[in-house]
Amino acid sequence: MDAFLSDEVINGINRARMQALRKKNRLRLHVGEEIYPILSLSENGFEIETDAAPHLRGLVDIYDGARHLMNCLIIQSELDGDILRYEYKRHTDVALGPAKDFAVDEDAPIALLR
Repeated sequence: MDAFLSDEVINGINRARMQALRKKNRLRLHVGEEIYPILSLSENGFEIETDAAPHLRGLVDIYDGARHLMNCLIIQSELDGDILRYEYKRHTDVALGPAKDFAVDEDAPIALLR
């Protein structure tokens, strides 16, 4: 298919694809005080635009808007044109509440009325 399209058309299609990915995604990568937009997130890793972030490594946090999704230890896996792919060495989902250190009885009341 590339043989029939000019370089300008292919570059325009790639720019439009990257712009669409940037617009629809609220995912962000937090490294200390720095924040970088994530293009896509998968079970094994995520993708970032090459121009948006330096080569990262180590402990990072992933957010969806203001909601903290996970804490990850990452390494760079692959450079593919305008996209940097990172893989998780470890990732831990963030819990919504504190961990319970006791077994909850199935018949326990939800609340006490006085």
